[in-house]
Amino acid sequence: MTVIVILAMIFALLALRLFAVLGRRTGHEQRQLPTPADDLAIAPRAATPAKGDARNDAGRDADSAVAVPAQTGLRTLIQLDRSFDVAQFLVGARSAYGMILEAYWSGDRETLRRYCDPEVFAAFESAIDEREAAGHKLENRLVRIEGANISDVHVDHGQAHVSVRFEADISAITKDKDDTVIAGSLVDAVQTVEIWTFARDVRSRDPNWLLVETDGD
Repeated sequence: MTVIVILAMIFALLALRLFAVLGRRTGHEQRQLPTPADDLAIAPRAATPAKGDARNDAGRDADSAVAVPAQTGLRTLIQLDRSFDVAQFLVGARSAYGMILEAYWSGDRETLRRYCDPEVFAAFESAIDEREAAGHKLENRLVRIEGANISDVHVDHGQAHVSVRFEADISAITKDKDDTVIAGSLVDAVQTVEIWTFARDVRSRDPNWLLVETDGD
């Protein structure tokens, strides 16, 4: 029960600070294990872990959170930024996914501008402008995130790009200016698979990650 409470507190803190802690360890949060994600990114495991061992189970969770093609890039990222943590990054990425979707659905341009690079923001803003011009509004809801794993990592001239594959259930409904439903349903959730790429300059002291690309899988 204590572990569950600690995890809930950490998730709440990350959700509030979003990208300011995405992939970073601030020194204030409790680390339950000695860098299992770092171990994954630097060297292969030497032996098969014993079943039921909490530390080894967490290591296997970290393994499953990173696709094989991403592991070479992840090693490079860890070498350049020793504070990067896979598990914590994915907690932050999940929070970012929900917050950015909510901002887009509600037309919150300021939130989108803060957490997206200029190109992605421009695409979101254009879609919002078109929607508002048509008198439409979205009443979407993120039902659940079924999965999130790192599908690709690469670092180029100090710029780190980490791609996350999200599997989510989303209820979507579009209404017109008279509040009449013109598309979608809040009853039946739609299964969605997307790959979002976050980036930051690992040479900078700025810990913020920006959303730089979104793609359907």
